Amino acid sequence: MSNFPTTLVVMAAGMGSRFGGLKQLEPVGTNNEVLLDYSVYDAMKAGFNKVTFVIKKEIEHDFRELVGKRIEKKIDVSYAFQELDKLPSGFSVPEDRIKPWGTGHAILCCKDIVDQPFTALNADDFYGPSAYKQINNFLSQQNGEYCMVGYRLKNTITENGTVARGVCKIDENNNLVEIDEITNITAKCTYEQENGNIITLDPETVVSMNIWGFNTDLFDYLEEGFQRFLKEKINVPKSEYYLPVQIDELIKNNIKTAKVLVAEDKWYGMTYKEDKPVLKAAIAEMTKQGKYDGI
Repeated sequence: MSNFPTTLVVMAAGMGSRFGGLKQLEPVGTNNEVLLDYSVYDAMKAGFNKVTFVIKKEIEHDFRELVGKRIEKKIDVSYAFQELDKLPSGFSVPEDRIKPWGTGHAILCCKDIVDQPFTALNADDFYGPSAYKQINNFLSQQNGEYCMVGYRLKNTITENGTVARGVCKIDENNNLVEIDEITNITAKCTYEQENGNIITLDPETVVSMNIWGFNTDLFDYLEEGFQRFLKEKINVPKSEYYLPVQIDELIKNNIKTAKVLVAEDKWYGMTYKEDKPVLKAAIAEMTKQGKYDGI
């Protein structure tokens, strides 16, 4: 385990529209633990010493009661609030805007709180211990670059419906070249193109599950990018400032590189309600094996 100080930034402000409700607060463990308990446990074991939760102000009370108070006993916890009106000076929220500004904005909301290298991830995903170990090891090298943990496609699909995945193009030095967003991927790793052709993806293909490692210089890039985004799209009601799009821009402009680290763990999520029993069974088995003693 590295002693290099790193922060876990958990994006927990989104509502689970397809799942229906606050996935972040759904009990999945044998003692009613939520997914965040496992993320924090794995991160702490990997060497992370702080966690910042990005949440909406409206769920703060429930979040603190159901999750925060428990986790605060184990690790240094802070909160960042992703609100629609958290905009740069000169911009105001359009009257018809309901949707949050996106994952890039979520991370930007941490700018005044996070002061050390960090990993950013979703609150409603189970990533497994390997991802945290690899990111922490990478960040401890202090080379100034970013990283992303990718997963094998076969380890990220569900029998309960189709999924969208970011298929990674990686160069010979394991640097990310680009992410191709593909929707409606089935449990058999196939998807249908607009012309009706059925394409089969290699099950070993590396895909992005939105877990990244960054240095704090990212905040300046995001701030600049968010200004540009708002000038162009502030009046588009469903426009979002996506974190991966900004990373892609930094890569393509040769400003930053992002090393792709591959986790061989199985990823679990709750895209559909039917995914929850599968996840609970997997966690119960891992707990039985002693992987989460003392959680």
